[in-house]
Amino acid sequence: MDMDFNGDVASLDAELLQLAELSPLAIKANAFVAEKLFDQWLSLPETYSLVKTLLNNAKGVGPLNVSGTSSGTNAVVNNSLPSMFPAGSTPPLSPRSSSGSPRIPKHRAGLSVLGSPLKLVNEPVKELIPQFYFLNGRPPPNELKERCLFRTNQFFYGHVDGLQMHEFKPVTKEICKLPSFFSTALFRKIDADCTGIVTRDAFVNYWINGNMLSKDIATQVYTILKQPDTKYLAQGDFKSVLQELLATHPGLEFLQSTPEFQERYAETVIYRIFYYVNRSGNGRLTLRELKRSNLIAAMQHADEEEDINKVLRYFSYEHFYVMYCKFWELDTDHDFLIDKENLIRYGNHALTYRIVDRIFSQVPRKFTSKVEGKMGYEDFIYFILSEEDKSSEPSLEYWFKCIDLDGNGIITRNEMQFFYEEQLHRMECMAQEPVLFEDILCQIVDMISPEDDSYFTLHDIKGSKLSGSVFNILFNLNKFMAFETRDPFLIRQVRLV
Repeated sequence: MDMDFNGDVASLDAELLQLAELSPLAIKANAFVAEKLFDQWLSLPETYSLVKTLLNNAKGVGPLNVSGTSSGTNAVVNNSLPSMFPAGSTPPLSPRSSSGSPRIPKHRAGLSVLGSPLKLVNEPVKELIPQFYFLNGRPPPNELKERCLFRTNQFFYGHVDGLQMHEFKPVTKEICKLPSFFSTALFRKIDADCTGIVTRDAFVNYWINGNMLSKDIATQVYTILKQPDTKYLAQGDFKSVLQELLATHPGLEFLQSTPEFQERYAETVIYRIFYYVNRSGNGRLTLRELKRSNLIAAMQHADEEEDINKVLRYFSYEHFYVMYCKFWELDTDHDFLIDKENLIRYGNHALTYRIVDRIFSQVPRKFTSKVEGKMGYEDFIYFILSEEDKSSEPSLEYWFKCIDLDGNGIITRNEMQFFYEEQLHRMECMAQEPVLFEDILCQIVDMISPEDDSYFTLHDIKGSKLSGSVFNILFNLNKFMAFETRDPFLIRQVRLV
């Protein structure tokens, strides 16, 4: 219904503020009236409560109550408020979460107001990982580098042109902390152009700038000895070191008048090194094998000990003398080769024919000799080291392959009996009281304590301290008889160790 408005705005009743009862044309024609109506609406107490409630809701203080469905006091207030919109035509409110208005985010301790807290939580923390791989080795610390430079300047002081080979040994010993008999090999490694001189700058460039200073001694030895284009050490790589050892060690001076024995000694030491260190048996000694061995410690011991015979590992001259004399004794024609008939005489015929046949079948190790049916000096060294020290892992592997006839990785009762039959026959020929195999087998099982009593694995053999005696029972009569007449109290002590 259209109506005209004439009168004082201040005298308007609240009921007149219901916009549904006013004509839109009346409001448009009287803009002043519309403004006065709005001011009057704002001055009402109910309007003040409504605005305050809406502001609190926007700030997240309380629930949003603007409709007639609210309960309690707020419902009474809201229901009595005059509406600017027709009934049922109220526009929907924008969706709000319980956390409050999205336009006024809450301030949270520790989080930036400008950024999203979810983004900060999900973003991974970047940690600076220090470099752990260096192609040419880890650079030495500055303190170590400066100390080495100071010592280098002392040794090269007064030698502007550099040091010659005979003057280089103190550098090898004092600065590089290597055995003194590595002097020649290190000198030649630095003097790649074979000028006969190593200058201070050349040494610093190789040892310090080349990061040799920060490497462990095994890696240093490996780097110095190996050829540039290989990743392993061959037997020939040790020759220069042993030649200098023979020339400078006081315990080997007596050999200088007999060059042929110097050569044999060097060969024997190299064969012993590869027997114990080159566990793969391929003649290529790797850095991993070198680090796992005691070779570096033995080299340092040989450099410090004047009596070479006290260095029992690898370098003892007495050990070389015994092995070489035994080989020379068996090699009746002195062609530096021995056959089956020669080897059967070893240890006063201690070995059986069957085990000798297995050795010459090259099952435990391929011969380096090029002559069919004969073993050379290197092959004999491997044999005698295995025979005289059956407690080492190379020896146990050597004889395990001999007894394992079918090569299936286990030693069965029948395979043991095959080798023991000859031992039994020899005892009968020598008028010795024979020991039946059944009794021997029970004794062997008790000595080895295998996981399965029906067969023996290499793991079982290596796990027992009496495995060497087991092999002696099967094919070495002299050591078998010595084992049978042993003191029981001593053998019990061996088991308890």
